[in-house]
Amino acid sequence: MALSTPTVPPIALFSPEYYQNPHPTLTWLQDHSPVHEFPFPAGNVRTWMVTRFEDVRTVLADPRFSTESATWANDEFRAAGLVIAEGTILERGITVVDPPAHTRLRRLAMSAFTTRRVEQWRETVHSVVDRTLEDCARRKNFDVMDDYAGEVSAGVLGVILGFRIERHRELVTALNEAFPSDPALIDRAPAAFGRICEYAAELVADKRHDPADDLTSALIRTSDEGERLSSDDLTGLVAAMIMGGSDTVRGFIGNAALALLDHPDQSGLLLSNPELADDAVEELLRYEGALSTALFRVTTEEVELAGTLLPAGAPVIAGLLAANRDPRRFDDPERLDITRSGPRHVGFGHGLHNCIGAALARMEGAIAIPALFRRFPGLSLAAPRNELRYIDNWAIRRLVALPVTAPEKPGA
Repeated sequence: MALSTPTVPPIALFSPEYYQNPHPTLTWLQDHSPVHEFPFPAGNVRTWMVTRFEDVRTVLADPRFSTESATWANDEFRAAGLVIAEGTILERGITVVDPPAHTRLRRLAMSAFTTRRVEQWRETVHSVVDRTLEDCARRKNFDVMDDYAGEVSAGVLGVILGFRIERHRELVTALNEAFPSDPALIDRAPAAFGRICEYAAELVADKRHDPADDLTSALIRTSDEGERLSSDDLTGLVAAMIMGGSDTVRGFIGNAALALLDHPDQSGLLLSNPELADDAVEELLRYEGALSTALFRVTTEEVELAGTLLPAGAPVIAGLLAANRDPRRFDDPERLDITRSGPRHVGFGHGLHNCIGAALARMEGAIAIPALFRRFPGLSLAAPRNELRYIDNWAIRRLVALPVTAPEKPGA
C-alpha cells in the first residue's frame, strides 16, 4: 500500500532546525503545499507561506496583497503585535504603505539618487573595501561577518547617509529585535523600531544643522524645496534606508563569501574573469540572498491563490529564498553558476516594493566580493563547515560568524 504524503514538512517552518538549513523544507512545501497554512510562532497566528516563484511574484505585485497590515490585517494578527513598526513613524513609511502614498514617497526618495551621487558611491565603496582589506590582512585570521562584511556595509552606509559609524552595532541589534523569531521576544519589536526611528531623527536634525554632500542632506533639501517630504516622511525614509542598507548587505556579502568558499571552481572563475562580477552578484543573490522572505502581505479581500482560498485580512509571507530555487523557474537551481543567464531572481523583492537600494547593494557586492578573494586567493575556513551557524530570524538569512584564515598572495 502506498504511503500517504505527510501534511506538514519534515522540519517545521521557523524552527531552530529550519534556520540552519531551510532549503529542504522549502522544497517540500513547493512540491506538496505551495500555499501553506501554518501557525506563525509569535501568537500562533494563522498564516500562509508561499514558495513557488510565480506565486511569490503574484503576492508581491498584486494590489490585493497589501503591505499596509495596520489597515487590512485581521484582529488576530494585530493582537499578536505583528503589525510592522506599530506606533512608530515607520508604520506609515515607504516599506509598508500602498499607493498613492507609496508612489509619492518613492518618487521623492529616488530624486536624490542622482547619477553623480551614485558614481561618488562607487568611489566610496572602493575606498572602504580597500581600507577594510588592509585591516583584515594585518589580522591574518578574521571573521568575515564582523571584520569584513560588517565593516564594509557600515562604512559605506555611514558615508552615504552621513551617520556616525559607532552606532552600527547598536542598529544591528535593534534590527534583530525588530524581527524576532522567538515568540517570547515579540514585545521587544516596537522598542527596537523606535530606536531605529530615534536615530534617524537625530541624524536628520544633525544634517539640518550641518548639511554635507550625503544622501540625508540631499533628502532634506528635497524636503525643504517645496511640497515634498514632511518631517515624519523624511525621518521614515532615512530609517528605512538604515534598515535596508546595513544588516542585509552584511548578510549578503557573508553568504556570498561562504558560497564561493563552498564552490572553489566558481571563486576561481570569478578571479580569472573579473568581468563576471555583475553576473556573479545576481547568481549569488539567487543562490543565497540575505532576505529569506518579504515582509508580511495582508489580503484586502478574499483571494484565490494557486487553488487556495485566502480570507480577507489573511497574513501571507512570500518566500524569496524558496522562489529563487524553484525548479519550475530555474534550471538546476541547487547549482551555483556565476555564468548563469536567463530568468531574474526576486532577491530584492518584486513590484512596487522592490528594494529602493538595490542598485547600491549590487554595486557593493560587485566590488566587495571579488576584492576579498582577489586579496586573499588562499582564503579558507578557520572552523569546521558543519559548525557554522545562521541567526534565528524569519526574515533575514545571515551567518552568525564566518571565521577564515587568509594568507596573502606573494607580493601583496
